[in-house]
Amino acid sequence: MIDDFAKRYLHDDLREIREVLVGKLEGVGEYDVRRPLTATGTNLLGLVKHLTLTEARYFGEVFGRPFPEPLPRWDDAGARGKDMWATEHETREEIVGRYRRAWEHSDATISALAVDAPGHVPWWPRPDVLLFNVLVHVLTETSRHAGHADILREQLDGVTSAASRDAEFWAARHAEIERAAAAAR
Repeated sequence: MIDDFAKRYLHDDLREIREVLVGKLEGVGEYDVRRPLTATGTNLLGLVKHLTLTEARYFGEVFGRPFPEPLPRWDDAGARGKDMWATEHETREEIVGRYRRAWEHSDATISALAVDAPGHVPWWPRPDVLLFNVLVHVLTETSRHAGHADILREQLDGVTSAASRDAEFWAARHAEIERAAAAAR
């Protein structure tokens, strides 16, 4: 009973946070969705591309259910980091579409397996895992990157998840936090 509840709960949260992440791309132009917004190059479309690979691998090859589309191998050192940005030849539609197909593949794996189904993550120090471990890991990873996307989007155009607040509220909040930081010096 608790196993079914835990699996459903984690899976529902994963479904929700995926939509939140993709929603961060709405209303953003091609340049802004792709451009590096941090010193390390983090960008909105790259986060989606990265999570495609994450889901395809973790809910695919880890459980002997390979994602049907070609992906770089996990042990290909030359491909590392290329999943974090989009080339000029990759369209937003292709990247988001592949992410949604990875969801479908992941959802099928999650639905087909028990929460204690065994898997093998060869790139982890303790490679023998359960579906539960992978669900928690991918939910954590997706939530982390959705948080990055929140900050990137706010930097781009001020859009936040707190839609009920207006610019005046945020200006006052910013000033209040700045005063506290200055006073703590």
